Amino acid sequence: MAAAKKSPKKLSVTLTRSKNGRLASHKACVAGLGLRRMHQTVEVIDTPENRGMINKVHYMLNVEEV
Repeated sequence: MAAAKKSPKKLSVTLTRSKNGRLASHKACVAGLGLRRMHQTVEVIDTPENRGMINKVHYMLNVEEV
């Protein structure tokens, strides 16, 4: 029997507040998550690196588990 592969957990991340006027490091975190526009939603893999970026700019995002 072959072991079943577990698919990694994913998070749905939506940009709910504007990037304008934010710190450069916060803009970089939003870009690192793959977000470009307001109300855009992307799915990212739940890794410590992505969690760190999400935690840094949590006030601009809406996050849900998929």
